[in-house]
Amino acid sequence: MSAEFHIIDLQIPEELAGQRLDSALARLMPEHSRTRIKAWIEAGQVLVGRMPCKPRDVVEGGARVNVRMSMDVPRPDVLPEKIPLTLLHEDRDILVVDKPVGLVVHPGAGNPTHTLQNALLGMDPSLASLPRAGIIHRLDKDTSGLLVVARTPEAHTSLTRQLMARSVAREYLAVCVGVMTSGGTVDEPIGRHRSDRLRMTVRQDGRPAVTHYRVLERFRAHTYLSVKLETGRTHQIRLHLSHLRYPIAGDQVYGGRFAQPKGATERLRVTLSAFKRQALHAASLAFDHPRSGKRLSVQSPLPRDYSDLLAALREDAREAERAAASSR
Repeated sequence: MSAEFHIIDLQIPEELAGQRLDSALARLMPEHSRTRIKAWIEAGQVLVGRMPCKPRDVVEGGARVNVRMSMDVPRPDVLPEKIPLTLLHEDRDILVVDKPVGLVVHPGAGNPTHTLQNALLGMDPSLASLPRAGIIHRLDKDTSGLLVVARTPEAHTSLTRQLMARSVAREYLAVCVGVMTSGGTVDEPIGRHRSDRLRMTVRQDGRPAVTHYRVLERFRAHTYLSVKLETGRTHQIRLHLSHLRYPIAGDQVYGGRFAQPKGATERLRVTLSAFKRQALHAASLAFDHPRSGKRLSVQSPLPRDYSDLLAALREDAREAERAAASSR
């Protein structure tokens, strides 16, 4: 089979100056494996300033990089599966998927099958020609909500560039433990935890990460937040809110657990105990359509378990207000 190529132009940001070319490209193109990027470089498909280079060559900030991507690498390790998906937008260029809780995005250790990538290949076999079946960004297994998927190389390039330019708007809804007084911004770099490889941590040699949060509603011992991302690091919202000491409710990795307010209603106690995942939902996604250039905005309704949690928190708050009023 003859290879098909797609060309993308990148610029090395100052934060990656001094890194190896293969490392810098792996950071800029996380949808591609480092093995694939290295193969492109060694095949002369990557030019820096119009000159071919080696994977270990050091890059300068602001350097222009031209990547000629071969898009037909077979993917025998990820097989198509017939898994139903909820699509909130579909056309010949893109898909917007409303991911349910419990669905892993990519195959990996412990989850070799039954992932979103398997489901996409089962729905549209032509996605096998795209990196990770066209998936542009990811959500954690137990985070629900919106993901955009490219269906063509052109759409893939456009969406990847928009992510790098931070023009993709993503809004999440989170319930955190503790009562916040106001919104704000967390600007703290994120890297892999030094001893626990399953966790991320705030570390000064990590990748830049910026999270904006706004209070939507306060309860007796929890806060309902709107959260917007400038960057999209692994576990970013979960880690940044935990760093503020307001971890997401139900997030057992970063300290949320099942905080039971003193004097909570029976409904709230039962609901919190039954909520076995982080209370985080990717509710809104907006980007420029790769073909038309028009801004596309998609919203996802809250899942049933999340709506039930909010209803229980509101009822608990009303009961506390009534009790306080009657004791005056």
